[in-house]
Amino acid sequence: MANVPLPELLRPKTLKDFVGQNNLVGRDGIITKLLKIDSFFPSLIFWGPPGSGKTTLARIVANTLKREFFEFSAVNTKVKDIETLISEKKQLKLTRAPIVFLDEIHRFNKAQQDKLLPHVERGDIVLIGATTENPSFEVIGPLLSRCRVLILEQLSEKNLLKILSRALKHLKKKLNKESEKFLLEASNGDARVMLNVLEIAVQVHPTGVLKLKDIEDALQRRQYTFDKRGEDFYNVISAFIKSMRASDVDAALYYLARMVAAGQDPLYIARRMVVFASEDVASPTALVVANAVFQACNEIGYPECQENLAAGVVYLAIAKKNRSAYNAYMEALNDVNKLGNLPVPLKIRNPVTKLMKSAGYGDGYKKYEKSSHLPEKLKGKKYFRP
Repeated sequence: MANVPLPELLRPKTLKDFVGQNNLVGRDGIITKLLKIDSFFPSLIFWGPPGSGKTTLARIVANTLKREFFEFSAVNTKVKDIETLISEKKQLKLTRAPIVFLDEIHRFNKAQQDKLLPHVERGDIVLIGATTENPSFEVIGPLLSRCRVLILEQLSEKNLLKILSRALKHLKKKLNKESEKFLLEASNGDARVMLNVLEIAVQVHPTGVLKLKDIEDALQRRQYTFDKRGEDFYNVISAFIKSMRASDVDAALYYLARMVAAGQDPLYIARRMVVFASEDVASPTALVVANAVFQACNEIGYPECQENLAAGVVYLAIAKKNRSAYNAYMEALNDVNKLGNLPVPLKIRNPVTKLMKSAGYGDGYKKYEKSSHLPEKLKGKKYFRP
């Protein structure tokens, strides 16, 4: 057992020992209720952040129901592996379907997920998929409709503290208050990260009470759950834009810092700022500022360009907001899509040839005349409302 990682050694075997997700495993939780029905258990998708207990909960379900349990990861599994297993179990004529746990189910493409459909539909298996990504986007509709999606929340510091207490008791170690607080905060709700860091710290500093420096040495870098293609990425960038839109400069800087700390491409952030400057800010100077930030990021790069980003964010967040230009253009674009290529009025057509002039091109045109130049069908239409 010496080589078994600490998170695996401490993994709970029953719901009684499971920490967190009280909405699912508490007295009135859906998992608790389902486990009381011996003859029925539906296929599920566990959606939640890393280290929130998805794998542990799947194992507890199988253990409680006393069903055969097979665990796969979509990273290194072929559908053929699962189908072979199902075929073997069918030949045994089991009275109850085995539980097949597929971690990172979002890694399976559409065709692979399609192949699971008939097995789930016939009840050959109870599928429990786990994903950190939004199933609405990453799991095909037909499979999603055959599974119940259960959402696991990020573990609170209170949850982590309970797990940490168990770990310290197991390791026969102590943390001072400063190092405990730092470890809980730096783990960012991920129990696995917390336990792995603790184990490293204990191995490197086997004697005495663990201090802040010991945890910092083991951690090296805080855990940031910011997948640059995942849902959290879209949540943070959305919060960033909406904070600037609301002139909440403090929130905008916070979400900027989240992206920078997670290693997001500064040019991506700067591009979003350029778009924001055109869409949401009243002054045309905002576009000049945003473009200057983009150019600075392009030439300087990290780490210094984070200062350019911060300066630009403060300017854009504080600037007066006005979407009249954006809204006017979108309304005009809608008319183009709806009405097609309406004829340009003859008087503002360019009479390049004699024939065109004889046809009335340019007739009546006067420079600087204030009159509607819109096509006849849209005459008098107002798009721009400052």
